[in-house]
This record gives sequence, C-alpha cells and structure tokens, in this order.
Amino acid sequence: MKYDVVIIGAGAAGLMCAAVAGQRGRSVLVLDHANKAGKKILMSGGGRCNFTNYYVEPDRYLCHNPHFCKSALSRYTQWDFISLVDSHNIPYHEKQLGELFCDNKSSDILNALLDECKKVGVTIQLKTTVDTIKSLVVAADDKVDLEKNSNPRGYTLLTTKDGARTDYSCQSLVIATGGLSIPTLGATGFGYQVAEQFNIKTYPKRAGLVPFTITNQLKDVCIALSGSSCEATIECNGQSFRGNILFTHRGLSGPAVLQISSYWQAGDTLSIDLLPDHDLAQLLRETQHERPKLSLKKFLAQWLTQKMSDQLVDALLPPEFGREQGITLAELNAKQMDLIANRFNSWALIPSGTEGYRTAEVTLGGVDTNEVSSKTMMSKKQLDLYFIGEVLDVTGHLGGFNFQWAWASGWAAAQYV
Repeated sequence: MKYDVVIIGAGAAGLMCAAVAGQRGRSVLVLDHANKAGKKILMSGGGRCNFTNYYVEPDRYLCHNPHFCKSALSRYTQWDFISLVDSHNIPYHEKQLGELFCDNKSSDILNALLDECKKVGVTIQLKTTVDTIKSLVVAADDKVDLEKNSNPRGYTLLTTKDGARTDYSCQSLVIATGGLSIPTLGATGFGYQVAEQFNIKTYPKRAGLVPFTITNQLKDVCIALSGSSCEATIECNGQSFRGNILFTHRGLSGPAVLQISSYWQAGDTLSIDLLPDHDLAQLLRETQHERPKLSLKKFLAQWLTQKMSDQLVDALLPPEFGREQGITLAELNAKQMDLIANRFNSWALIPSGTEGYRTAEVTLGGVDTNEVSSKTMMSKKQLDLYFIGEVLDVTGHLGGFNFQWAWASGWAAAQYV
C-alpha cells in the first residue's frame, strides 16, 4: 500500500503533523504500536492537558544547539495552537505562569487532533509494529541532480498487526515516536534505533522533569513528611526555579523539583531555600528581641507546617536544637542563628538519584539537532526522513512547553513532507 507520508507515532507531534500534511492534500498513514492514540496527551496535566503556555520562548528549552528550536517555534506559535483550540470550542484556563489547561478533560485536545485528521482523510492504524524500514532514498550527500535523477526515492516498511504482515511504501517518513519516559504508556527507544540505522547521531538519553530519590538518613524524614509541601527555591548548575516542593515516600517532587531535575547530574548538590521570601538570620535576631520565649520549631512553623518544622529542625540541625520541647530563641547565639539560616535558606542536598523514566515527563537528549534541518525537520543525511517532537534533542521546561514543541515541530515538518 502506498502513501505520500507515513508517520510512526500517534502522539502529539505525530497527529499534528498528520493533520497539517493532510490539509496540504497529502495521503497520510499514522502507525503506532499502542492500542490508543495520544496516551500521553490523555494523562498529561493531571488529566487536563497543559497544552501550551502564554510565554513560550526559546530559552525555555534545553538543547545542545540552543538556536535550533527558534525557527519552528516562531512559525507555529502558542497563539496558533490556541486558535485551533478555540476553533473546537474547548474551554480552558490559565493556571499559573502562563500555563493553559483544559477546563474539562485532556481528551478534548486529543479529540480535536483526531477530528482534524479525520477531516482530511488521515489513516490512523494502531496496534501495529514496524519490523523493518528500507530506504530507497538517494543519500543527501550524494552529488546528484535530484530533479533529473531517476533513482527511486522513499521508504518501504514491513509491519505486523494481529499477526498479519503488511508492506507500506511512502515518499516521506516521519519519526514521531517520542522518548523513553513513562514506558507503561508504550514509550520505547524505536526512534533512536531508526536514527542509528541511518547513521544519524544521538546524544545520551536520561530522564527529565522527574522526582528525586533520597536513600540516606533523610529518607525517614521524607517518609514522615510524605504529602507535605512548601514554597521553595531550588538551585543547581547555575539554574534556579521557584515553586512548590513536595515530600514523597521516595524523596522530593513538586514543580520546582521537576524543573531543576533537567539540569541536575548524578552527584550534583542542590541548594534549597525553604523560606525564599525571608532572610532567616535577620528575622531570628529581630524575633529574639520581641518573643524570646518562642521555640525555634514554633518560629519556623509560621511558614512551614508544624510537622515540617519539627522534622526538619531535627534532621538539618545538630541535636541540641531538636530536643522534645525545642530550643527557644532566647537560647540562641549569633553563630547558631547563622547556622539555622544557612540550613534553611540554603539547604545543601545531594539526591541519591531520580525515579527514572518510570515517572519522568520527558527524555533529555536524543537525535542530534545539528543533523536535522531546523526549517523542515528533515535529516541532513537522509532525504525524506523527518524527526519531530520528543525524539529530538529538544526538551522544554514544565508548563506546556513540551507540547508546544510537539505542535511546532510537527507543523514545520508537515509543510515539506
């Protein structure tokens, strides 16, 4: 069976590319091994899909080539996707910091994409594995006149569905298979294998936007505080994020933690300010004069919960600070107040690791963008082979940025397939 375009991957980028390519009159087949399209869309944003952000900028993305994402993001913007959402009468709201969520369910976004595909005759075939890909394409670096060249261009794919084998052929092949994050939703390394097959470089992969695990003596504190959260600022490797941090029975999670995890490497130290709006050393001195009999734990509980204050004083400070009733402010000297401020305004923590791809929202690394056209998303080495979405070495911050990259890169490739 012949198509103009075959897209492997029925996720955000793949469905966007399929719909837009179909609008150009291209015959499009989307293949996916999963039993349902857009699984990651459905589970995203707590089931309400944080589909884009009002404040999309290239500096919200990690990439070995920081200029790569600029072209696609400028040609298909957040406002373009918002217009698509509006055209489907999907109600949405801004949660915080420009994050846009569906009022109802993530399925509103998925259904809109599926409707766009249906309108232009896109074929979506699920529960299908791609066994082999064979190129009929002239290598991009061969010195030939493609207009006059009589050699065939395109790809043949051998697939399996329900035990039956089927061959497909296409002129343009798009890899929209995503990364390794959340394997329970069907994530695999297939896209990276395709890159390797055609000698396209990939960067090492690791989990991003992922909770930290803690296995040292602080693990008991995390277990005791599981479910507790507070506003904090987290710094690592020159990057800083402010937001909620959440204690879990495995370690630390929450928006600020997920954000900084993309910049953290094994062995790095995090600096966590648990009271980001307060100079604790100065505040301790002032309060000591005003309320000398106030216990340190009660003092800190004004901003943290009492449970958090009790646990963290005992865990982060020497034993003399954490007796049952707690030391009072009157008993503190200047050196001790500075120590307390240091531990709470700049808590130095080395996580044991992360929860890995099991709970990671994205995969860092992937297909080297220096080997892909930022205009067309086509490989510079392999004609008519395109890479879009998370399979590329482009990773956004938390807050709708990764979906916007999926929409933009899918749209960009769709102009040329």
